[in-house]
Amino acid sequence: MEILSPQNSRVKEWAGLLEKKNRDKQYKYLIEGIHLVKEALLARADIECVCYEVEGGIPSELHEAASAGIDVEWVGVSSAVISKCSDTKTPQPVFAVVRKDHGMVQPLLDKERSLVVVLDGVQDPGNVGTIIRSADAVGADGVIVGAGCADIYGPKVIRATMGSLFHLPVVNGKLGEVLPQAKARGIRLAGTSLQAAANCFAYDFTGPVWLLFGSEGGGLSSEVRELMDDGLIIPMRGKAESLNVAMAASVLLYEAMRQRHFSNINNSRCQL
Repeated sequence: MEILSPQNSRVKEWAGLLEKKNRDKQYKYLIEGIHLVKEALLARADIECVCYEVEGGIPSELHEAASAGIDVEWVGVSSAVISKCSDTKTPQPVFAVVRKDHGMVQPLLDKERSLVVVLDGVQDPGNVGTIIRSADAVGADGVIVGAGCADIYGPKVIRATMGSLFHLPVVNGKLGEVLPQAKARGIRLAGTSLQAAANCFAYDFTGPVWLLFGSEGGGLSSEVRELMDDGLIIPMRGKAESLNVAMAASVLLYEAMRQRHFSNINNSRCQL
């Protein structure tokens, strides 16, 4: 199938997904570029269609997926259609329309010894995407996104995840309801705090723990801060006053991974 006119009704619908209100209404979103489309296909995401620039054909990296019998509509489109459905200055030759995942918080509550990231008002898309990517990298069980955060289906967030959005559960949740449920199940709620007494490298991450991260400017909301069990300090030997929220999240996540999976490694010098 080919669609060459940017005035086509389907194209207008796709382009509308660049706005959050339309993503919420249609329960769909766009992903752009060969890497993200390939990751979505490999993860068996609920893809409605893959659109490729008709002059160049289906990118070679996607040939295997295109011939694998996956139930996805492949649509050849013009460069004008590609441009209309992209929010970048130099659009890539392929994009896909994906239906949102009906992710649920309950499996994360039920998971034994869970390691979950909880975002509370993290507004910068790059930070949200990077945190999701770090959570994926360490094998965290999921990410819960509360009110006031950047839309996880926005183009900038999706690009920053580099495909990690398709590798672990990333769900929206009402933190005022979810966090008390977690506490009732014995899950510790820990977050960074300048007033904290606990050094993050001395904290026990081996049990069930959810890591709370707040907005770049104000930190955690008062509602979430009151629910937090443990405040942690990330020690710094230099003169920097603080770390970017995505960097802070990465530090804690990697310390959790070290304790859970690498604590018995011999610390003596490696022989290369």
